[in-house]
Amino acid sequence: MRKGLKALSPLLVFIVLYLVTSIIARDFYKVPITVAFMVSSIYAIIISGGIPLKKRIDIFSQGAGTSQMMLMIWIFILAGAFAHTAKVMGAIDATVNLTLMLLPANMLLAGLFLAACFISLSIGTSVGTVVALVPIAAGISQHTGMTLPMIIAVVVGGSFFGDNLSFISDTTIVATSTQECRLSDKFRVNSFLVIPVASIMLVIYLLMGSGTQLAQQTGEVEFLKVIPYLVVLITAIFGMNVMAVLTLGLLLSGIIGLCYGTFDFYDWMTAMGEGILGMGELIIITIMAGGLLELIKYNGGLDFIIQRMTRRINSKRGAELSIAALVSLVNICTANNTVAILTVGGIAKKIGDRYGVDNRKCASILDTFSCMMQGILPYGAQLLMAGGLAAINPISIIPYLYYPFLLGIMAIIAILVRYPKKYS
Repeated sequence: MRKGLKALSPLLVFIVLYLVTSIIARDFYKVPITVAFMVSSIYAIIISGGIPLKKRIDIFSQGAGTSQMMLMIWIFILAGAFAHTAKVMGAIDATVNLTLMLLPANMLLAGLFLAACFISLSIGTSVGTVVALVPIAAGISQHTGMTLPMIIAVVVGGSFFGDNLSFISDTTIVATSTQECRLSDKFRVNSFLVIPVASIMLVIYLLMGSGTQLAQQTGEVEFLKVIPYLVVLITAIFGMNVMAVLTLGLLLSGIIGLCYGTFDFYDWMTAMGEGILGMGELIIITIMAGGLLELIKYNGGLDFIIQRMTRRINSKRGAELSIAALVSLVNICTANNTVAILTVGGIAKKIGDRYGVDNRKCASILDTFSCMMQGILPYGAQLLMAGGLAAINPISIIPYLYYPFLLGIMAIIAILVRYPKKYS
């Protein structure tokens, strides 16, 4: 018990140092999140006794430098370079103007949510959806006067619709493979939860946007400058790798900018460099979070959670609630919904088989709760990316994340009332 709590204590240090002190100060910029992670990481290394200091640092470094972490850092680098080049070239302004021309102001929130849902369902990744839509949403915020964190939250929420439901999402594939059920069966179970929640959110966003008016006149649409974003959206929808999508968008933005005379070759290089530097904080957070969470795992923090969460199950309902709590807590400790499902998938299968939980329902619970938790983590890749691209603190987005919170509430109610009946 004491060892398990000690292993998890670095997370508590982070929460106290960042969240609690920021709430007390009423300012989430008072304590930089990078400093909170640095202090928590140093603390995690110190308390990992019984092994040489070099070994502790090696464990931290292994967690910080995993292939998943490096892939995320590459995406951050390319997203920063593309986003800033597109901004300097005028692609964001042109795309925003086109959006405002096509959609009436009172339909913008609902339209953005629908676009995020459709793109994420098509590409199966919330990160790719955030990269594609957040710069456009930030530009729309300037023209309409809508709160920036709120309009960014619309995109982030919609991005988890597809992350949770798509056939090609990592979380869907891992959840179904660990529970030994078909993708189509898990899709059917999930749709009973996700589609009603998305429908409710669409109505809410229609009502919220009903009184929206353009705060400033939109400029003329320069259609050539819209091409990079159209290509990014279309290639993403057709399933191209997110890194290839961003590289293509970066090249198109540069070529069009050179053709228009918006910048010369050296200015293009400068724009890319500034964009990459703008992602510096996200990269630092990703590295330190990876190392910190690896030490928590090495010290038995995840094993402790699994043991404590599975020892008092005595009914099918209790088994489903335990699986939900288990994947949610492990997601907090890993900040990666796919890794969380991989970590607890095996134990969830054993719990499900023992208490007669339908494999399809179990897969749905794993995917839904991991996506819900990932959608509200301020140090998760999606919120870090959204905050970085919109130049706001990720914490400021959380109060407006209606979709993930509503999805979580709906999923808990579904377990308690045995819905959908066919799979319960």
